[in-house]
Amino acid sequence: MNVLEKASIKYSTKSLTKKKQKELYYHVLRPRMIEEKMLILLRQGRISKWFSGIGQEAISVGCAMAMEEDEYLLPMHRNLGVFTTRNVPLKKLFAQFQGKALGFTQGRDRSFHFGSKEHHIVGMISHLGPQLSLADGIALAHKLTGTGKATLVFTGDGGASQGEFHEALNVAAVWDLPVIFVVENNQWGLSTPSEEQFKCKQFIDKGIGYGIESIQVDGNNIVEVYETVKSLKSKISKGSGPFLLECMSFRMRGHEEASGTKYYPEGIQDEWAKKDPLANFEMHLLEQGVLSEGEVESYKSEIKNEINEALEIAYSEPEIEADPVKENTDTYAVHEFVETKPSTDKKTDKRLIDAISDSLRQSMENHENLILMGQDIAEYGGVFKVTEGFVDQFGKERVRNTPLCESAIVGAALGASINGYKSVMEMQFADFVTCGFNQIVNNLAKLNYRWGENADVVIRMPTGAGVGAGPFHSQSNEAWFTHTPGLKVVYPAFPGEAKGLLAASIEDPNPILFFEQKALYRSISEEVHDDYYTTKIGKAALVREGEDISIITYGMGVHWALDALNNQPDVSADLVNLRTLLPLDKETIFNSVRKTGKAIILHEDCLTGGIGGELSALINEHCFEYLDAPVVRSASLDTPVPFAANLENNFLPKDRFVDQLIELLNY
Repeated sequence: MNVLEKASIKYSTKSLTKKKQKELYYHVLRPRMIEEKMLILLRQGRISKWFSGIGQEAISVGCAMAMEEDEYLLPMHRNLGVFTTRNVPLKKLFAQFQGKALGFTQGRDRSFHFGSKEHHIVGMISHLGPQLSLADGIALAHKLTGTGKATLVFTGDGGASQGEFHEALNVAAVWDLPVIFVVENNQWGLSTPSEEQFKCKQFIDKGIGYGIESIQVDGNNIVEVYETVKSLKSKISKGSGPFLLECMSFRMRGHEEASGTKYYPEGIQDEWAKKDPLANFEMHLLEQGVLSEGEVESYKSEIKNEINEALEIAYSEPEIEADPVKENTDTYAVHEFVETKPSTDKKTDKRLIDAISDSLRQSMENHENLILMGQDIAEYGGVFKVTEGFVDQFGKERVRNTPLCESAIVGAALGASINGYKSVMEMQFADFVTCGFNQIVNNLAKLNYRWGENADVVIRMPTGAGVGAGPFHSQSNEAWFTHTPGLKVVYPAFPGEAKGLLAASIEDPNPILFFEQKALYRSISEEVHDDYYTTKIGKAALVREGEDISIITYGMGVHWALDALNNQPDVSADLVNLRTLLPLDKETIFNSVRKTGKAIILHEDCLTGGIGGELSALINEHCFEYLDAPVVRSASLDTPVPFAANLENNFLPKDRFVDQLIELLNY
């Protein structure tokens, strides 16, 4: 018998059939019973952590029930009802909670940090806010294909304090995206109450600033949530959107079970218990004769048996065993490179910037699902004019100006990938990548490893010094990303290889950071094939061959080394142009060093923490017995990049490199 004497929530169910009302009840009951079981398992040590959504089920279930099965949902910690309503197999869900191989992440992540494209669910990462931008990208793909489909993404009142909330809502508004942002306002972020998180009275007030229609509902009223989302979906199918939906509720338990609720004011949980979404809806249906006591017991018995059977399967799964080969293999999406050669011998003299523009244009022609995104890249053509004229050929739907919000655009690119689109994002300057760092290293890089979903995203990175641009437009930050498994880092030195490597990067389904030394854009040129072609990622080039010393470098360093060798004709050197920094072509490096016995590593990045340290360690580990001298690193100073020409020249290693080269030769 229900603990309530009378329903305290008023329901308007006239538009719902009895069958639909029973479905809503069943789907609210199911996650509640699973949660109650999970709390027992937590106390028994069978699962490691639990974020309880008890008391908030009406939000998850109402939203999921209102959405079509092929429309994407992006849930958070407390949205178990999304997974159960989408009929995610409980045996896989329970295995996920226990870190078993049967789970969606095969022991690599926990709780709801996973997705399932089969069920059109994209799980979260712990950083919360980035989820919103992924929804933008998924919705953008729907808009481009004209499906009329909606995307729905959840956040909490705590998560909405993050900058990505602003970025994602702003992008969705500017681009008129078919997305519903659901704020579960449960009034607490861990132990911090709402009044210490935001000053506005309610979240729907924020929608005004973005030009987004906003609606507030009782998040404990399953019917109101369901009917509202259905209404918003109807508007989206007719071309409206986005929407901000604030669902008022309360978190009955702690942020997670270990944190407890001692910080709650006395009696607040008792008051909200009267508004329990399950107990109230059950009482309403009993009062209206839609549901009988017998049916309630039947549902509970059915769900209990389902839970126990699924748990037995999950329990019987053996503890996961580590397989180093599989771990490494699954870090990247499988991609078999197939070289595309130029279809004719026609070549023209191209600068680096021309070759990159050529490659982008031809890739846009080859891949109808490729979109370009970046600040000022449309009519203006980008600050370096790489995409000049692209709007005339491909239109503004595929060549998209973005607001100044790097994180949201990286996230949108990832969301578009999940929904079948390729993206190339221009980071206006590589320095600005700091604003999108989290999305790159925690979302793009880890996605395939976590749940087998690739991130088909290329980020173009105009980088480097030599143009008097100072500390915020001249950094060489490639080493930040060579440390991150799951990414590929490409850094060409010449126009011809830049064209082929960029085309190959766009074909590759993995996330790639493509560095372009902007001082080289218009200062170097060579004969380059006019036709589309690809160059293999992960393969270095031997620019010169010699016997006495190996110079290992990339980007601007290749040109500094060439200048040094041209001015020192007696020096017989292997000049290895890495071209790709992750993955490294170790074989070419080791073969060269074993031949010459001496190695100097040159890069524009600062000395400390630059990739030169990693290369030096690799050479020492694998070529020690062949070395006739210590491995030498030549790099920029360990300071920010200065503005004045004399200071910048002193900062860069070009002149020091020559002295170090001669000294090593004479060792």
